[in-house]
Amino acid sequence: MRLSKPNPTFDKVNTMAQRNSYRFTTLAAGAALCFAAFSAHAEVDVEAAKALARQNNCLKCHAIDKDKDGPSYKSVAEKFKGKAGAEARLIEHIMSGEKAKFPDGHEEEHKIVKTSPPKDMAQIKNLVQWILSQ
Repeated sequence: MRLSKPNPTFDKVNTMAQRNSYRFTTLAAGAALCFAAFSAHAEVDVEAAKALARQNNCLKCHAIDKDKDGPSYKSVAEKFKGKAGAEARLIEHIMSGEKAKFPDGHEEEHKIVKTSPPKDMAQIKNLVQWILSQ
C-alpha cells in the first residue's frame, strides 16, 4: 500500500540500501543548505563593528565586558539572548536617539550612530550583531 505520490527518481532505486542512500543524500543536502544560509547570516565583521563603535565613541560609555556609564555589551547580549526582535530593538535604540538611563538615575538621549554612507543598515546590523554575539 502506497501512502504518498509516486516519485519517479525514488521509484527507480531498487534496493533498500540504495533507497536509504538516496534519503541520506537528500537529507544531507538539505541540512547543508540550511547551515550555509544560517552561517551567511550569522557572520559578523568584528573589526568593522569595533571600528564603527570607536568612530561613534560608543566605547566611551560601553565596554565589552564591564559596565561603564552604559551597560557592557556582554550584559546587553545576555539581556536579549533568545528574545525575538532583539536585533530590531537594538537598531531602534541606536538609530532613534531615545532616552538612555544612567546608573545615577538621570536620563539623556542616546547618541545616534552615524555611518558612512549615512544610515548604512549593513553597518548598523553588523554592529548590533557583534554586540549580540558577546
